[in-house]
Parts: sequence; C-alpha cells; structure tokens
Amino acid sequence: MQAWIKNLISLHLAADARESSEALLQQVFQAIEQGDSCIMCSAEQAQQLQGVSISAEQAAAQIIAPFVFDGRLLYLYRYWALEHQLAQALLQLKQQRVQSVNLTAQHLALLSDGQQQLALQMVAEQGLSIITGGPGTGKTYTLARIIAVLNQAIPDIRIAMAAPTGKAAQRMKEALQNSFNDVKLQDLVSDNLTRLTPITIHRLLGLGEDQRPRFHAKRPLPYDVIVVDEASMLDLTLAKLLFSAIAPSTRLILLGDANQLASVDVGSVLADLQQVPLLAENRVNLITSHRFDGEKLIGRMADFIQQNETAQQVLMRFEQRIAPAGLLQAVALAADMQDVVQLQYLQEDLQRDHGSTALSAYYDQLMLGFKDYASALDVYLAAEQDEPSIKNIVHHFDDYRILAAVRHGGLGLTALNQHMEERILKQTQQSKAGDWYTGRPVMMTYNDYQLGLSNGDIGICFGRRQAGKINYSVYFPSLQKWVAAARLPKSMETAYAMTIHKSQGSEFRHTAVVLDANAEQLLSKELIYTAITRAKKAVSILAAPAALASAMTVKTVRTSGLIGQIVTKNDTLCQ
Repeated sequence: MQAWIKNLISLHLAADARESSEALLQQVFQAIEQGDSCIMCSAEQAQQLQGVSISAEQAAAQIIAPFVFDGRLLYLYRYWALEHQLAQALLQLKQQRVQSVNLTAQHLALLSDGQQQLALQMVAEQGLSIITGGPGTGKTYTLARIIAVLNQAIPDIRIAMAAPTGKAAQRMKEALQNSFNDVKLQDLVSDNLTRLTPITIHRLLGLGEDQRPRFHAKRPLPYDVIVVDEASMLDLTLAKLLFSAIAPSTRLILLGDANQLASVDVGSVLADLQQVPLLAENRVNLITSHRFDGEKLIGRMADFIQQNETAQQVLMRFEQRIAPAGLLQAVALAADMQDVVQLQYLQEDLQRDHGSTALSAYYDQLMLGFKDYASALDVYLAAEQDEPSIKNIVHHFDDYRILAAVRHGGLGLTALNQHMEERILKQTQQSKAGDWYTGRPVMMTYNDYQLGLSNGDIGICFGRRQAGKINYSVYFPSLQKWVAAARLPKSMETAYAMTIHKSQGSEFRHTAVVLDANAEQLLSKELIYTAITRAKKAVSILAAPAALASAMTVKTVRTSGLIGQIVTKNDTLCQ
C-alpha cells in the first residue's frame, strides 16, 4: 500500500504537498486496519489532496476518486460509498410500510417487563426494529414471543433467521427452540416455527466465493420478516449488502449488545444506529437482566466494566466488589450452582520461555476446566464408536473454553492450544496420527463452500476403527455434520483456546480469560466485557495486573461518518 500511495501522490500532487499528503493518506489506511471507516481531517489538509480526492457532493453525483473529503472526515472512496449506500438503505427501511398487527392484552402479557412489551409494539408497527440489551435481558426470549405473535397474526408468514457466524446461528437456534417450548406459547407456535433454522448472513444472501450476493436490491430476499442476531458483529460491507436486499414490505429485526466488540472488519454499525436520533422510535434497549441479577457475580462484573473507573482504582475496587485475587481452582459445574468469578495475577517477572516452570503451572491450572472433557474421551476410547459418549464429549467440550486476547507469546493462543493438546494426549494416552487424534477440537478459518463449512465453525475429531485401521472424521455439532479429516484444510486451527473476537456469538458455562502483558495495548472494555459475558456460570481470569486494568478502563471508539450520512441523507429527502 505504501508504494501505491507514493505513486499516486507523485503523479497527481504538487511537490510541496507530497510529504504531508503521504503521511495523511497513510493515516487513512492505518485507521481502516483498526476498524475506522475514516479519519478526522481539516479543510486545509484536504485542500492539499486536490487531484486525488473529491468532495462528498461530487461523490454523491457518482464522480469517482481514490479519496473523499466529507466535512471534517477523510475516507477511502470505498468506505464513503458503503456508508452512503447504507444510510440510503436505512432510511428506506425506516419508511417501510408493513402489514399492521393488532396486539391484545394477552399478547403483551406474554412478556416479562415493560421494555420487552415496547419491543413487541415496535415490531408490530415498524419495518425496522433494533432490540438491544446486555446478557440475560431476554433478547431471545422477547424475540420468540414477537415471532410467535407475528406467526399467528399474518397467515403464511415467511421468516428468516440469521447471524454473522455459524456458531452464533446455532446458539440462536437452541435458544429459540427452548423459548418456543414454553407452554404459554403453544397456541401460537406452529410446526413451521419449530422447524426454523437460523443460518449465517452469508448463506442468507447467497454470497459465494466471488462475494457477489444472490440477493440484492433488484432481487430482494423473499421473506416477510428477517431477524439478525449478534448485530454488533455487522461490519459496513455486510450491513450494506443485507440492508440493500430487504424487500419493500419486509420487517427487519436486529438483536445485539453494543457494549460487545464491534465487527472485525471496518465499521461499528449497531453502535452507530443506537446514536441516531431519527431512529429513536425504531429501537428498544432491554435493561432488566433475568439471568444475572444483582446478587450474581457475572452480572455484577459486566456492570462494573461499564463504569468509569480510573486505572489506579479499578483493580482495588474489582477485588473489593467482585473477586479477590488468589489462585485459580477447579470449578464443579452444576445446574443450580452459584456464579463463580476467580482472579489470579500473573507473576511480574514471568519468563517468555514456553517451557518455564511458571508457565507450566499456569497451563496446568487452565487444564483443570478440561478434566471432564478428558474423562469423556477416555470413555469413548474404551467403548469405541459409542454414540452416547460422543454426545457426552460434545457436552463437556461446550462447557469450557479458554479465551485469549493475542495469538503470540507464552500465554497467547498458539501456545495455549499446544499445551492443552499435550495434556489431553497425555491424559488420554493417545498419540497423534499426523495432526489428528480423538478429541482434537478444530475451527474453520475461512468459508469453504464446497464442504459447506463457515469461518468459525468448530468440530471435534473422532477416530473410528474400520477394517483394522483407525479413520478420523470430524463432527460439527452446530451443523450435525461429519467430514472426513483428510478432506479438511491444513489451515484448521486447534480450538481448546480461541480469541475473544472469535468467541462472539458463543456461550459456555465456564470461560477462562487470559490477558498477559503482550495484550496490554490491544485491550479494551469491549474486549473484556465480551469475554466474561460468554460465561453462564463461571469466569476464571488469569491476567497481568496492568493488562487487566487496561481492559477495564480503555473504551474503544471507532471513527465513523455513518450517523452524519444518515442525517444528511434524511435532510436532503425532506427538502
């Protein structure tokens, strides 16, 4: 990219403006790598870019140049265009005319609190609905009742459910099915509803390897209602493709928690939409937590992270209010257990050598969460091809996961997976056959359309004895699908540990969160909030004190012009 910028500048800019312009344009590309769609820029700085940039008015008139200056913001043309097109699609959704639904007192009585009832009323009246809330506030509970009411009110209604990742889609399916089983909904839930299967947004849009969607503005999605869960993960590109493909009479419902991490790619769409005054009647924020009440530690921790503590105060107050520092212990998981939050600080002089005594002790502590998993693998290996034991293995693996902020270093993702693997092999008395062994958990790192696997899909390897030899296949629980290990790409990652970014859309009974000094500059409130809210019952934190303090005091704010583009576009339409 550096050579491209220099070549562009040398061809189009005056010599006296080249050095400062190169630095400015480099900032644009650095911002994009961090997820920002643009950077702040003065009119004087923009003036120097004449020849390689155009105004927003020119861009709106379909004049094209490498960069766009819009007020005080400087964009790469692609991201200005995405925001511009997304703003246009949003305003069209805002004005959607949808079939009205008459709500009764019985419908409203299905919901637990006033905010959930407001969400139902909003969906009944609006084409665009944004339902947000923290963990346990009942987003899926509310959605199930909204969908059940719509299903009863509108004959032959066509409903699509989607999420940004395969794992999030699977969790959405499980949560919805549990809600549909409520006896209060039995008169509203049809067989069609119970058969609803959430899919990824990529599959919904028909995005193939060429990234061209099958459905778009000229060929909209054939549904009356489209629901998107984990909407905080929507980036600009995916949001624009999705919103543009919504038919004129379709309801779009977005669910999410804007306090979680924004998308991996450019944009913070859900957080931006929550700040647009024009969309006030299109959003409801659920505030009452039914999973984490005031006495539950994980809920208190989630609330604590959102407070504005200083770096000097945060660790002391955390230990006072949530959990004192000590040693990580084994957690006995049970359905009726009280929340557990554990905190252990890494020693300050921790060596970076992966084989150091201190690191080995930390690996042993993190391995405690996989004790039941290893025992379930022993049962399978002794029984050979016992189907009930496969379900038991999947259950125990989904109970616990290690979440890391970085990939490198002695407590980074790569080392954690390596050392968990070594301990599993030792405890189950196995040897690897190439990369494979019974119990190896693996994650897809890209979309493979031939195999029908998506980036983030997780499977577990099982060895099956056939004709005197062991053949390895991987079972993907979220897809209920087996794939021969030999057919899977070499890029499959072992997944005892996963990055916090990759954990979005997942849920485990127990998570271990590892934050070493290598991660300090990358940490934020959104990262630690996302990590701890993946847990339903227990959180074990192994952290360098400075890294944990950084995680709980630094708030990430992405630079975006989407809000301004929506306002500007609306003002233009109203003139």
